[in-house]
Amino acid sequence: MKRAKLEEFRQAAYNYLGRAHDATFELTDAILLTRNAYSLADLSLSLVFRRKWPSIYEALQDSRPQRQKLMQLYIKQMPIQGRLLLAGDHTAWSRPDALTLQERTIEHCSATVAGNKPITIGQGYSTIAWIPENSGSWALPLRHERITSWENPIEKATWQLQQVCEHLPTRPISVWDSEYGCAPFVSKTANIKADILVRLRSNLCLWGAPPAYSGKGRPRKHGDKFKLNEPSTWSEVTQSLEVNHPKLGQVKISLWLNLHFRKTATRPMSLIRVERVVRLGNSKAAKPLWLAWVGEEMPPLEAVWQFYLRRFTVDHWYRFAKQRLHWTLPKLSTPKQCERWSDLMPIITWELWLARDIVADNPLPWQKSLDKMTPGRVAQAMGSILAAIGTPARLPKPRGKSPGWKAGQPRQRRIRYPQVKKTTTKPRKEQPVSA
Repeated sequence: MKRAKLEEFRQAAYNYLGRAHDATFELTDAILLTRNAYSLADLSLSLVFRRKWPSIYEALQDSRPQRQKLMQLYIKQMPIQGRLLLAGDHTAWSRPDALTLQERTIEHCSATVAGNKPITIGQGYSTIAWIPENSGSWALPLRHERITSWENPIEKATWQLQQVCEHLPTRPISVWDSEYGCAPFVSKTANIKADILVRLRSNLCLWGAPPAYSGKGRPRKHGDKFKLNEPSTWSEVTQSLEVNHPKLGQVKISLWLNLHFRKTATRPMSLIRVERVVRLGNSKAAKPLWLAWVGEEMPPLEAVWQFYLRRFTVDHWYRFAKQRLHWTLPKLSTPKQCERWSDLMPIITWELWLARDIVADNPLPWQKSLDKMTPGRVAQAMGSILAAIGTPARLPKPRGKSPGWKAGQPRQRRIRYPQVKKTTTKPRKEQPVSA
């Protein structure tokens, strides 16, 4: 049954790859079976890639993956019952030396060199993924798309969340990092059928509910100020409790109701403060974690804050895609080719998820056996599965040898594009017309 489900998924994904789907689908299998690669052409040496190395570049040039249909295919693999947990984030594909690549922007980079700022020049990609388990490193991307030079991460994440929620059977819970804990994101997601749990920076200022209308002047929109790093501005706690977490130890959780950003007075939030109680022998107090719940009825306080801890599986998937799936390996020349190559990463990840229960662990000599398979371990054991189920891709049709570049034909230098700097320009004030 599980094997038939995997075969059905592979056939549907093959049909949604558009043109050049044979070479493109064989490329996904080559990625799964190639543990180490130094260039994109190295993937053509895999036994499952039955074509020559130029077919890889032609596939990325000609293929047209249907992202909307692929997203609906992913959603069909998700359970119907229960609340679904989604997580969103964005990362950078660093291309500092690609002077001929269009739409390179300045992106945040986590890996830094001493004395340099944590930024790089390249492309940003936004991802929204389904978190299927309460523990582990599985994150299954539903949409993984490039942030264009005229978009920002908040606008892209809002659009992706709306596209996903339109096809989900139930109202999901979505978790976000502190970059999305701002008034624009809360405002843009007001009409999306999803509950939001977002981290807040500790220097933010919120506002309470306004007092009753006194009958004079304009009704107030805001109540008392609530600054997160100034306890003197805090109002009375609505609910407080302590729980014993297996990894964090004793944790104190506090809840405040009916708070909002200054620019989103019509979107009330529930504020949650998670404080780790200092253990014996540790004199340094840990910094508290501030979370905001925006949406319908909130789950119990002792459980809701733990949803945010599952957001970090998206970071695990980014590392897995870059290191094992060779996502940032190729030096492609156009943004469209980069997008089509990036569309293969969710397909491969979902194949691994569907194969996790039918593969046998195949550890390397220096690895320990695992009871619960991780994405890397499943990819390590996919050779036997692919050999058993085969591939929907058709055999290649040789068309002879290309004549190559004509002798004496001039070559044109490729155009070099400057990096795009995203700036917000204020509209100019209209000059008064003189009499």
